[in-house]
Amino acid sequence: MTKGVSVVNFGCRLNSYEGEVIKQQAHEAGLEDAIIFNSCAVTSEAERQVRQAIRKARKANPDAKIIVTGCSAQAHPEMYTGMEEVNHVLGNQEKLEKRGYEFVLANTEKALVNDIMSVKETASHMVTSFEGKARAFVQVQNGCDHRCTFCIIPFGRGNSRSVPMGDIVKEVRALVANGFNEVVLTGVDISDYGKDLPGAPTLGQMMKRLLALVPDLPRLRLSSIDAVEVDNDIYELLAVEPRLMPHIHISLQAGDDMVLKRMKRRHLRQDALDFVEKVRSLRPDVVFGADIIAGFPTETDEMFANTLALVDEAKLTYLHVFPYSARTGTPAAKMPQVEKEIRKHRAAQLRVAGEKQLATTLHSRIGRTERVIVEKGNLGRTEHFAMITLDRACEPGSLVQAKVTSADTTQLHGAVLAA
Repeated sequence: MTKGVSVVNFGCRLNSYEGEVIKQQAHEAGLEDAIIFNSCAVTSEAERQVRQAIRKARKANPDAKIIVTGCSAQAHPEMYTGMEEVNHVLGNQEKLEKRGYEFVLANTEKALVNDIMSVKETASHMVTSFEGKARAFVQVQNGCDHRCTFCIIPFGRGNSRSVPMGDIVKEVRALVANGFNEVVLTGVDISDYGKDLPGAPTLGQMMKRLLALVPDLPRLRLSSIDAVEVDNDIYELLAVEPRLMPHIHISLQAGDDMVLKRMKRRHLRQDALDFVEKVRSLRPDVVFGADIIAGFPTETDEMFANTLALVDEAKLTYLHVFPYSARTGTPAAKMPQVEKEIRKHRAAQLRVAGEKQLATTLHSRIGRTERVIVEKGNLGRTEHFAMITLDRACEPGSLVQAKVTSADTTQLHGAVLAA
């Protein structure tokens, strides 16, 4: 490998954003010939994939420094300090600071992992470019104040803390100046944005200010939100602001009230249905995605049937389905578990239901003109986040108009229109 620093991101969009910060901080510290694994802890499978990638990287790069950071490293540092392939382990705060990489260069000690619950602020990091990305991610919030019974992420990320509005505006302005046509607002629980800031601004208020102060930003997209926490300003933006993309991803997790209560979620089944109905009344062409856990402890066939039915009732197009994975130290891990094979089977059923909704949505776009952001070559994404194959290659990151000529079960096909 080259004598530079490569970052391998796992998991969420926030990790993608932080991967760019990691590169900046490691470079400023003078780190070279290193591979940094930015890990995820959402499931045991995610952690298995990280360990597998570390072993593979060590075989291919026997002399490189291998550093592990991210949520899994924060929550379970011993998992990686015990691996002979790993040189150093950094916590989720340390990975974003120059001092973390100075520690790597100056110490034979293996781990630098602080108590993440002691972190009270989220520092602003000016990320002005994303390598190989058509869209830019901007962190607006980190951590989570809620304690869902299945989730270990607060122990990897700490409590909720927000980035001041002025810093967000400044970063987005710089990204737009560098040619980015789409920005995705990301965090751990962005619905909680602003509660810790002076005046307690809401997510919607921040978005309104951002769109007003950066008029040249063509497209703004939200990452996952909690439906019951959506404020009136977001509803207003959905109704009147074409730059806010008609694609909302809901942190749903289940569609049965008893399961939701045992998860300690903030919403019930009807709340989700009411939310999608209200948004569609304001923006009829909107599409919804959702995170869903299959086979949560105590989930019966009837409870699962309620979740499965919700996919069709709410017309959920883009599903992120996870078979339940017990996380040590969480309350759900102590509940009566559903057999693994049943979890897998239920996850498969949910994916099939989501694929049917996606196919229906895609076919409904045939004959329409779509505004597409080009990801690479002739591949891009519509405003509704549908993948589209264009009839010719275009400049990555550019916005083009395309007529949808056909669709299959996973993507659209279109012809680029003359400017």
